[in-house]
Amino acid sequence: MTSQLSSLEEYREAYKRSVQDPEGFWAEQANTFSWIQPWEKVLSWDFKSPDIRWFEGGKLNITVNCLDRHIPEKGDDTAILWEPNDPLGSIKSYTYNELLESVCKVANALKANGIEKGDRVVFYMPMVPELAIGVLACARIGAIHSVVFAGFSAQALADRINDAEAKMVICSDFNNRGAKNIPVKQVVDNALSIGCPSVRTVLMDRNTGDEVVWNSEIDVHWDEQVDHQESYCPPEPMDSEDVLFILYTSGSTGKPKGVVHTCGGYMVYTWYTFLNVFQYKPGDIYWCTADIGWITGHSYIVYGPLLAGATTMMFEGVPTFPDAGRFWQICEKHSVNQFYTAPTAIRALMAQGDEWPDRYDLSNLKVIGSVGEPINEEAWHWYDKHVGRGNVPIVDTWWQTETGGILLTPIPGITDTKPTYCSYPMPGIQPVLVTQEGSIIEENNTEGLLCIRFPWPSIIRTTYGDHERCRQTYFSTFDNMYFTGDGARRDEDGRIRVIGRVDDVINVSGHRMGTAEVENAINEHPAVIESAVVGYPHDIKGQGIYAFVITDGKSSDNVQTEIRNVVTKEIGPIAKPDKIQIVSGLPKTRSGKIMRRILRKIAANDTSDLGDISTLLNPDIVKEILQGAQ
Repeated sequence: MTSQLSSLEEYREAYKRSVQDPEGFWAEQANTFSWIQPWEKVLSWDFKSPDIRWFEGGKLNITVNCLDRHIPEKGDDTAILWEPNDPLGSIKSYTYNELLESVCKVANALKANGIEKGDRVVFYMPMVPELAIGVLACARIGAIHSVVFAGFSAQALADRINDAEAKMVICSDFNNRGAKNIPVKQVVDNALSIGCPSVRTVLMDRNTGDEVVWNSEIDVHWDEQVDHQESYCPPEPMDSEDVLFILYTSGSTGKPKGVVHTCGGYMVYTWYTFLNVFQYKPGDIYWCTADIGWITGHSYIVYGPLLAGATTMMFEGVPTFPDAGRFWQICEKHSVNQFYTAPTAIRALMAQGDEWPDRYDLSNLKVIGSVGEPINEEAWHWYDKHVGRGNVPIVDTWWQTETGGILLTPIPGITDTKPTYCSYPMPGIQPVLVTQEGSIIEENNTEGLLCIRFPWPSIIRTTYGDHERCRQTYFSTFDNMYFTGDGARRDEDGRIRVIGRVDDVINVSGHRMGTAEVENAINEHPAVIESAVVGYPHDIKGQGIYAFVITDGKSSDNVQTEIRNVVTKEIGPIAKPDKIQIVSGLPKTRSGKIMRRILRKIAANDTSDLGDISTLLNPDIVKEILQGAQ
């Protein structure tokens, strides 16, 4: 059986086998790779502890499989293609030969600065090739990388450095982002001044060359450390279950959770999903617009594509600079074949008008994808019509930081697509819908809580330094199941639609309603740009619906009545928002997720403790929304 599926029959056969003989199925996939020592046991697992191990006893180094393995046949092929923030700036590209050499030099520089196997290294960098190179250099020597998005505050960065007890921070001087020049090194300095006793070295890449404050006791320059190093670094043998990286994700409580992924299983699963979800073929140009600061960037900019020997594109800028055609101009310029972005970006570009994508040649696109949150129907149709031109499959992918790779998705050209549905499980994934009490719902055309009842290779292993938190969060709600925290609907044909976090499901007069569904309806109003819906305590209904809505400013005076009418038409009178507040923006994380936790507190008039809002993309908007609510 080939690893890349090419027909519906092959998908069904692979899925059936992955459920009936998961160990045989995943061993077959893992055999694609170069192992220093073969595994003794494919899988042992217990969701109660949890204790999950894949390819036990196997030894490998993931960078050998990302780089060295490709050299004989693909050494001169482009591995990373980098597009700068400035459309007139110089493009950079690295062949597999060049990337291997760069990774080895940085790996040797890390060793020269005292970094050893098991040490934690925090990255706080913009989307430059050095970030991908640095991450791979850590993996080369067995150091554990933890990338923090270079937009978080100094306090948020300090919290993550201290939780990981990082020995080194790698950063740039400044970050070019749109028309802004953002001081990155200064944020690192501020974080260290808060108190990060574990940090011995700050390795700084001269990205813009602008002046920075320099502390010669701790600061070292990237090029001065790297340029004179040997161009080969032997790969550190890693156990399949050794930690590859920690990635922090915000929990329902304030303290960030360090999600831990390990070497062997993560390698096998990200490669397998990349190959199939994007149907990558040799010579294709693949572009994921995410930041490496998020799991999407780890799995589908760095590891997945390089494990498959692909050409992966990195982009430093933003979708609207210098204008709203930037994404489409890049797609035309580089003849992009696979394009993967977030619904937030799609909606923002949709608001700028159809003329932007329509003026570019997007005929090379073969697959367009969506990631990060459920995509609403209006945005799906716009993406389909104006970017895919009606003949490119959309892969609406559902997964989480904790899952390591894509779990639910259409497979382009193989399974069907349906707006707002992430559709079908990947081979090896066994999703179930369960009731609040934990009994499995067998029938279709139903809603429930989304759980997975069998481990897959890239499942979370622990939360760094706090295994009990991992157990409590993901494995304690239901017996012998991984609980995703999401509610989902299954249609009559078995397709799955994720309807949002369970705490984003509102119970109005006994009717369960996904906030995403209500937002979907509100967003159908022509004047609405974006909306966020939360539940709040209601004397009669139990929960009422509160909608925070951004309009285009051209709406009529009775826009609230019109929005209610649209919702009544789309879903029914039960879903009509009780309160609609017109706002100029929504509180969002740096990755574009709406912080509904804050909106729920405002809606419930419980504003005594809104938690840390300093890490938000736009903390000032909270004050504005609060004033409007009162």
